Amino acid sequence: MSTTEAAARLGVKPATLYAYVSRGLLGRERSPDGRTSTFDPAEIDRLARPGRSRRGRRPATDLVVPSALTAIDQGLPWYRGVAVTGLAGTRSFEDVAEWLWTGRFPDPPPEPGPPPWRASEGALGAGRRAQAALPEAALPLERIRVIAAALAAGDELRLELRPAAVTAAGRSLIAGLVDCLPRPGVPPGRAPGAGRIAARLWGGLSAADPEPGLVGVLDAALVLLADHELAASTVAARVAASVRADPYAVASAGLATVSGTLHGGASLGIEALLDEIDRPGQAATVVGARLRRGERLRGFGHRLYPDGDPRARFLLTRLRASAAGSPRMEVVDAVLEATTRRGLPDPNVDLALAALAHVTTMTRGSGEAIFAIARTAGWIAHALEEYDRNTPIRPRAVYTGRAPGARPHTPMA
Repeated sequence: MSTTEAAARLGVKPATLYAYVSRGLLGRERSPDGRTSTFDPAEIDRLARPGRSRRGRRPATDLVVPSALTAIDQGLPWYRGVAVTGLAGTRSFEDVAEWLWTGRFPDPPPEPGPPPWRASEGALGAGRRAQAALPEAALPLERIRVIAAALAAGDELRLELRPAAVTAAGRSLIAGLVDCLPRPGVPPGRAPGAGRIAARLWGGLSAADPEPGLVGVLDAALVLLADHELAASTVAARVAASVRADPYAVASAGLATVSGTLHGGASLGIEALLDEIDRPGQAATVVGARLRRGERLRGFGHRLYPDGDPRARFLLTRLRASAAGSPRMEVVDAVLEATTRRGLPDPNVDLALAALAHVTTMTRGSGEAIFAIARTAGWIAHALEEYDRNTPIRPRAVYTGRAPGARPHTPMA
């Protein structure tokens, strides 16, 4: 069956059909030139059968939303039809955010001037004061969530939802989240540099002097993580945007969800594992001890990438090249060697993020903070689609409780 025929048989759009493919519901055959796809009529008929649940391999609520942003195809993500690994090697995070938001890459500024990615002084003051009230041990993501709320309170025009206003709010929001983080080793209140977001984020997560090669790896990580189709936090963000919540509230919905240990928070546990290992020779012992205790090793395998997470491969390759000879990188590689010997799946992007934080001696919890800052760009892109769609997302429940009107069961005396 062609794509058109299969979509018509199921009564869905082609975009929905490809979403079924990415979730493992359907297989497909691609033509030699990769331009067309065909589907097995028997599989289509099984999926179209009344009462057939259109769910993926893992139990999950079926929510299909049309989107022109990200496709997961041929074993990697594509942002508006461009392979994410290609973007990470050639474009900055700011460029890729604009590509997701508008479908255009920004023109270079005609002359030096203030960067467009800057929050107002009033917003920065509110955000810094809000996060400064947190306990000293608060993790970066906890600070980011508080900063987002403070930035929202300072933007009286946040409910202007025309595209140009939303993208301007997105730039200000991301810049504010980064620039309001306390700078390790820097007196409070000192203005961050005027560089790109990656360099400014480095200053909020690490007291080490920024090395251009490693800052480039951080920038690539932001690009690779900017969006990932309908991940849990993106669904939360889209639901908020679908009822016309402002961009800050959309980001806050995403930030609340991304903190989960099965989502962006997974890298925190991996950072703790790496911190237990002082030298490469200890890696197998530490990994083995965790396995004997029945603990799950996070950071390995990804259900959307059975052949390995391409984002992790890209990041780890860049990290090895930029941190050649680093004892901390040797620890990461020793862990990967030990897990490979034990038959674990390939590493995913959460492990690569934890490795980046470990090698660069960033503060605890930096991996999930990088994830959240990056994904904010994607949430804004999805919000723009929902504002244009202007239809509330309202899933329906499959009721499994007592029949309506049934008499309560009374235990025998």
